[in-house]
Amino acid sequence: MREVPTIAAISTPMGAGAIGIVRLTGPRAITICDGLFTPVRGGPLTEADSHTLNYGTIVDPDDGAHVDEVLVGVMRGPDTYTREDIVEVNCHGGAVAQQRILSLFLRLGAELATPGEFTRRAFLNGRIDLAQAESVAGIIAAKTEAGLRVAMAQLEGSVSREIGGIREDILRVLAAVEADIDFSDEDVGELDREDAGRRLAEIESRVRELVETALVGRVLSEGIRTAIVGKPNVGKSSLLNALLMRERAIVTEVPGTTRDTIEEIINIRGIPLQLIDTAGLRAGGDAVEQMGIERSRKAIAEADLVLCLFDGSQPEDDRDRGLITSLPRDRTLYVINKSDLFRGQRPRFNAGQLPAAPVIISAMTRLGLRDLKERIADFVLGGALPPLEGAIITRERHRQLLEATAGALATAQQGLRVGLGVELVAEELRAALSSLGEITGDEIVEDLLDIVFQEFCIGK
Repeated sequence: MREVPTIAAISTPMGAGAIGIVRLTGPRAITICDGLFTPVRGGPLTEADSHTLNYGTIVDPDDGAHVDEVLVGVMRGPDTYTREDIVEVNCHGGAVAQQRILSLFLRLGAELATPGEFTRRAFLNGRIDLAQAESVAGIIAAKTEAGLRVAMAQLEGSVSREIGGIREDILRVLAAVEADIDFSDEDVGELDREDAGRRLAEIESRVRELVETALVGRVLSEGIRTAIVGKPNVGKSSLLNALLMRERAIVTEVPGTTRDTIEEIINIRGIPLQLIDTAGLRAGGDAVEQMGIERSRKAIAEADLVLCLFDGSQPEDDRDRGLITSLPRDRTLYVINKSDLFRGQRPRFNAGQLPAAPVIISAMTRLGLRDLKERIADFVLGGALPPLEGAIITRERHRQLLEATAGALATAQQGLRVGLGVELVAEELRAALSSLGEITGDEIVEDLLDIVFQEFCIGK
């Protein structure tokens, strides 16, 4: 039987930095590193206590050249991230030193880790379930503190505990159904179909409540694509700069200054907003500007939210009216800009023709920006964020499996109501359990693991 390979990877981002970390895990991790490490004091790494830092030098065994001055962390399994022996070499940041150390590890018998392989081993060795493993990628990719808190709660088991409780409740109903199958000829009493249906309805309700958290979860983990649109010179780039609180886009009085979309991310009440400043929508212009306008239209089509901007110091015209009718009402917020030019008076732009009440702002003086941010947050979430430490679904894979679970539970209830054979009811309950098991990894196939971990970075 082939020994579990020892794997190695650089765990810190490439580029210059104060510290770089090269990581090993597996049965030969400590031995391989010991073949390269010369301690300043003390004995070899194979004799080092677990969870200690050891100061010394990495030396090329072929020519004796000193590669780097390092601190080597020795962590012996099972009390480690992977439940295997782990070595972490803390060297100076920069690509050359890290790559050289990694090359030496590979020369001494380590294999290069695939993306997410350290976390994959943590899952396969039983330290975390699959939902917790996926949360690690969420922690790394978090764009806001709220997104980080949700991912951290998932790592600590918020989703896994909820899924586990639902599985236990389904298993209790399934046990009653299977008892009716196994002992149908014995005097053990028939299945109470009404009671079983009621219990399944309660379980289905819990599953659907979990599904409903997926919208908030997607918002917090992926953010909201927000296109800022309007005619030329209504202040789109000024609004982008005001929201970012820095000069990101060029602002001039010349129409058509913005030739391409500009994208930046901001945090509004824990919601990551991917702002897209688009080229002003108008007819004419040169070929380059028209290419920018086409990209603007594409940005509108792909946006989760559209901020439609108007110049409040000017009366509306046909282009404004055409823009209003062309935008999707269900995901558009209307904004009247340049309130500094009408100094507290009614804007010259007729807001009565808008499908919803606008937010009046001045991108120049930042007046009204707080109201705009509140409207954005309310538009996206319908109010305050839910408790972030609770079970919140952030993965589309999980949402689809929960939908499948709810569907199987609904079918099982229907079967109980119409007198369907208990064998078929039991089959639906097993399908529900299987879907839940795919979330936590209790029901798993190798191909699914490849899909889950392919989005991870190498070294994690």
